[in-house]
Amino acid sequence: MSLKAIIIDDERLARTELKKMLQDYPDINVIDEAANAEEGIEKIEMQNPDIIFLDIQMPGKTGFDLLASLERAPHVIFTTAYDEYALKAFDVNALDYLLKPIEPKRLADAVHKLHDEISREKDHGSNRGPLTEADQVFVKDGERCWFVKLSEIRLFESVGNYAKVYFGTNKPLILKSLNALEERLDDHVFFRANRKHIINLRWIEKIEPYFNGGLLVELKGGEKIEVSRRQTVKFKEMMSF
Repeated sequence: MSLKAIIIDDERLARTELKKMLQDYPDINVIDEAANAEEGIEKIEMQNPDIIFLDIQMPGKTGFDLLASLERAPHVIFTTAYDEYALKAFDVNALDYLLKPIEPKRLADAVHKLHDEISREKDHGSNRGPLTEADQVFVKDGERCWFVKLSEIRLFESVGNYAKVYFGTNKPLILKSLNALEERLDDHVFFRANRKHIINLRWIEKIEPYFNGGLLVELKGGEKIEVSRRQTVKFKEMMSF
């Protein structure tokens, strides 16, 4: 199985060095490289790589800004001169962080993690079409950043042009409208309960009748969401009751 990789780093030397090291891994095929975030975004969207090796500090946009601009995050291994302690400040669940200069042993560990993760995902089929539960999205809120699997998100709530994303104890905002999200999400899992909310059906704890023939749904996170009367018919069909 050949994995497509793109290296994104503003230092040409660092890109060349990493490319050379990756020659020891015939199943990782470096299909392209980029010298900044803008170029990186363009190449990722065009070539849909399986993995990106991404520098964090680059002139203009950072590696985190790049991820925040993507609709679907590929696997990411950060290559950075930041030390481990600085990185702990980010809640980013990347596959791995490689500190520069990159040690061959650490690269081997990172590639091993990559293979493990990809075999785990094999069951979920291709990542074309709607975003599946196994897809991870990148959420950036001010200085904090997260990779979140869609299966962990229980609720999207509309706030103007933004959407509030509920997962764990976090509720960051992303610059996406609910309508845009609804178009991309798998409608077997994510349901538009009303004008302001999209719920993850797998997170439902309780359902009870509500005003005007609607329903009140309680999620495992404790949120109570009204399913509008119009959507209740569709909801009952989906839940088969």
